[in-house]
Amino acid sequence: MLVIVDETQERSSVRAANIVAKQIEKNRRSVLGLATGKSPVGLYDEIIRMHREDELDLSGVTTFNLDEYVGISREHPQTFYAQIHKNFLDHVNIKPENSHIPDGSVADFERNCDEYETSIRDAGGIDLQILGIGRTGHIGFNEPTSSLASRTRLKTLSDETIADNVSIDGDIPTIAITMGIGTILEAKHLMLLAYGNAKAEAVVKAVEGPLTSSVSASALQMHRNVTVLLDEEAAANLSNRDYSQRVVEQTAKYSPERLGLK
Repeated sequence: MLVIVDETQERSSVRAANIVAKQIEKNRRSVLGLATGKSPVGLYDEIIRMHREDELDLSGVTTFNLDEYVGISREHPQTFYAQIHKNFLDHVNIKPENSHIPDGSVADFERNCDEYETSIRDAGGIDLQILGIGRTGHIGFNEPTSSLASRTRLKTLSDETIADNVSIDGDIPTIAITMGIGTILEAKHLMLLAYGNAKAEAVVKAVEGPLTSSVSASALQMHRNVTVLLDEEAAANLSNRDYSQRVVEQTAKYSPERLGLK
């Protein structure tokens, strides 16, 4: 696990965008796993800038979103469908037929989730999965006690997650569709973004804590290629901060491309 701490979220977001851009330049037909929420917005802004100003071509890219609320229509501005279009997809040249987002309004959820898994496999698997982390240490909507072998499915939201959603107009969602931990771990490269004091404790549990279903992000410790991008606030409680910095310094000598450096 490569843990990289930047002074600010803005600088970290540019680094994250460079990692995504290098993946696309290496393979024009890359498959990206997309997250929503606040953490990846700066990354998406920078990719949009690269597309417009540096001619980064995303026409061959396929995307799969991590999750979606159940019980609110796709037209609702706070669905992840609406958010990912507003913050990213509407501003780049990814083909609409190549962007995949779970549908929280279908009638047969079990079939829909199985088909989502099949679509990921048919695309060749996810090359780079972007992740955020919740206050309980969850990734996607894999709330505490989620199976570490879980697949795309319906998941009941925790009280903490529901409380975080109080800003949603209308009925607050209590159920979501999410990629499972097992699905996420099959991606070739995982990139976790976490910023601000509110994420500091969750980051410690994910990066340095025990492997446990109570903190689904701790499952990332089992993956062979994980990049964790933090600002100073999110990294504040890490006990192995100095060692992580030494690893980054050595990586800069031998594999600088892993650090998102231009």
